[in-house]
Amino acid sequence: MTSATSSWQDPEAIRFMLDDCETWAVVGLSGNPTRTAYAIAAMLQGRGKRVVPIHPSAATVLGEQGYATLADVPFPIDVVDVFRRSEAAGEFADQAVAVGARAVWFQLGVVDEGAFARTTAAGLPMVMDTCPAIEWRGRG
Repeated sequence: MTSATSSWQDPEAIRFMLDDCETWAVVGLSGNPTRTAYAIAAMLQGRGKRVVPIHPSAATVLGEQGYATLADVPFPIDVVDVFRRSEAAGEFADQAVAVGARAVWFQLGVVDEGAFARTTAAGLPMVMDTCPAIEWRGRG
């Protein structure tokens, strides 16, 4: 693991999000149970987190009202969890900063070094290229 990768997966940032953050806006979450975002959102709910679907359809998913954009969410967001391709993910990190989220999580395989630099420079912890399920499993 390179030092850059290590900073993307800072154990304290991961601990903060998993332990201290309750409301997770899941970008890309639709009602399709075959998608990874759906499985991870269900796992987050099972761990006591509130999941907020962010998808253009603004559908209700897993019993939670969806919103078309992060800016449409009428209450505070703790973590913006992004299930998008790397080339499209950065805009959601920028939106997370703009709406006052407390942290940003880019899922396994999602890396945008520029977004990481901007987000952390704005004072938000951010992790990339990992998954909450993997990190919880790693705790034992």
